[in-house]
Amino acid sequence: MTAQTRTPALIDLAERFGVATAYFDWQGNHVEVSADTLIAVLRALDVDASSDEGVAAALRRLDERDWRRILRPTTVALAGQQPEAVVHVPDGAAVEVHVELEDGSTQPAEQIDNWTESRDLDGAHIGEASFRLPAELPTGWHQIVARLRVSEVPEAAAQVLGLATNQDASGSRRRNRTSGDGTHFESRSTLIVAPQRPTKQIDEPTWGLMAQLYQARSRGSWGIGDLADLETLGKWGADKGADFVLVNPFHAPSPVTPIEPSPYLPTSRRFLDPSIIRIERAAANLVIEEPAQRRLAELASYARQQNTADVIDRDVSWLAKREALGILFDAARRTGGAGWQAFGEFCESEGEGLINFATWSALCEQVGGNWQDWPEELRSPDSPAVAQFREQFAARVEFACWVQFVAREQSAAVQEELREAGMSLGVMHDLAVGVHPSGADSWSLHRALARGVSVGAPPDAFNQLGQNWSQPPLRPDALDATGYRPLRDMLRASFVGAGALRIDHILGFFRLWWVPEGADANAGTYVHYDHNAMLGVLLLEADRAGALVVGEDLGVVSDLTREAMAERHVYGTQIMWFEQESDGSPKRPEHYREECLATVTTHDLPPTAGYLEFAHVALREELGLLTRSVEEELDHERGLLEKYYAVLLEEGLIDGPDASTDEVVLALHRRMASSASKLFGVAVADLAGDRRSINQPGTFREYPNWTLPLADPNRQVLGLEELLAAERASALAEAAQRQS
Repeated sequence: MTAQTRTPALIDLAERFGVATAYFDWQGNHVEVSADTLIAVLRALDVDASSDEGVAAALRRLDERDWRRILRPTTVALAGQQPEAVVHVPDGAAVEVHVELEDGSTQPAEQIDNWTESRDLDGAHIGEASFRLPAELPTGWHQIVARLRVSEVPEAAAQVLGLATNQDASGSRRRNRTSGDGTHFESRSTLIVAPQRPTKQIDEPTWGLMAQLYQARSRGSWGIGDLADLETLGKWGADKGADFVLVNPFHAPSPVTPIEPSPYLPTSRRFLDPSIIRIERAAANLVIEEPAQRRLAELASYARQQNTADVIDRDVSWLAKREALGILFDAARRTGGAGWQAFGEFCESEGEGLINFATWSALCEQVGGNWQDWPEELRSPDSPAVAQFREQFAARVEFACWVQFVAREQSAAVQEELREAGMSLGVMHDLAVGVHPSGADSWSLHRALARGVSVGAPPDAFNQLGQNWSQPPLRPDALDATGYRPLRDMLRASFVGAGALRIDHILGFFRLWWVPEGADANAGTYVHYDHNAMLGVLLLEADRAGALVVGEDLGVVSDLTREAMAERHVYGTQIMWFEQESDGSPKRPEHYREECLATVTTHDLPPTAGYLEFAHVALREELGLLTRSVEEELDHERGLLEKYYAVLLEEGLIDGPDASTDEVVLALHRRMASSASKLFGVAVADLAGDRRSINQPGTFREYPNWTLPLADPNRQVLGLEELLAAERASALAEAAQRQS
């Protein structure tokens, strides 16, 4: 087999690993994935498919995989179901199976008939047994436990099942335990029991704000919008009847400059961006000596000079905040008391994940921001060299932990304030698709992430060249092997300080577009995930947080995705500009999905006024992103807008064809406010009358993505105080009012 040949065996191997060998593109064309792409993606899963022999060997390993482990690493069930567990043991050996619940109690499993024939593996006879797990298990993170006598396990079988090494091929935890009736082998695997649907639901139609928080700078900001600004914005919205504020991802960027501007390309999705901290609030209740107070005042004055700049300088803001937080950290340590005790409890609850993140942060300060350039001995969090570093720089590690504690505390406090102000949801956090390839999660979760590929998106109507987001994807097999702990920990953290969570590109819970290293974005393929397990983890953590879940299901979406979301009551997303009736006319408001977040625009498009004035066409032409002539593109967009003008006239929402841009913006929002969707989002950029895109997909440094502050229609920088006092903002909030 050459690298360019799609053989039946290669196709079989790829499909058994969940790698798509063919798909339908955005125009409905059937596309066969090249052998080169299949081989590259399989290589990222540690499968050598570069030869016929390699493919055959990989298929043999797959056939034997379950037979070489006592329990599958992870079982996912819905509440009310009675799942079954398959157990592999030495042929003829007795095995006892029970479920150990989170609270430490146990429930026995019932053995049921299984007439599968035993298999010979490496000279050992391995049999299969089936057990029905208890009914009505509570939702939660439990374990299936299988126990068998050592005396009934021949050496050859112990080798096959990994018992001699205390770890099977899946990575499931195993230990030897001695009981009163002799020595037993014990195998444990994860049992996730998830709710059928989220507990949190929306009874009446609501509306809320959508903010790129860093844009929303007030006079008290340090050059970048922060949590105090979020509270100000949210309380203004609550006073106008809003029930939520959807914010950009608050995930952690690099602790060293230059700071990556995209909130969708973080270093970690579990930990927070410290730039959202309001320094003055962190200083409250601390004993700060006078020289330190003077330095804090100097830093504040310096950083606030950036509040009127026409580009957000994250580096300047963070360097000032980092020094200020260092001063406050020293004061917090000296002050002690309940605050320092709460910090200790936070460290205890976050455990190893926090320590690894803080160690990575300290390493970045000492060695550089890209761990792939570090000395070999520092590239794994488990290495002796890293342990030695952690001890040597314990103060910097503790500082990074404390910064996360402060950010988490302030985030939770803002959520509490907004709920008390009357919002039914409060803050809606945003979960990015992935992480930076040289960041903290990539370093600490290196065994769970695929290498040699990155996440992206296939070509679609708006991004006709496809997209490569330069993010290493989580491996489906690694998630299963680890009981989905990386996903659980990240989701659990995301729900703190939030009444709802938006999942960017929720297609990634079903399949992700993997692009081989060095290939164009359109030369990738889909890799499928166990969506029942992924959604189970999501809904279990949402249920525990009492939060709503919204999935961004835009782009090339399979029918399965929306069917599963509807079945599990995960809200979807609909953007007005992308929604049409079957005849091509604008979708009628009553035809929007009920369980949905409906909006006029999104952060990957210009604000509504900019769209009406074709800012997106001009920008894409300037950047060379059009796949047809600008005349054709403008004709297409004019045709779309003419349809909207026609329905607005027909429905009496504008007076005539000469309506101003501002009048049309208000009319479009009034129309969308009458939609069937339970959630309606209004962009803060539309409150300002801004025309400029905050992000242009498919670009890197060609456009100042994620760095533009809010501006008025004349491109003049707009502070949060001026924005919220403006008549335009109040008028748009009035237009967004829902009817039950």
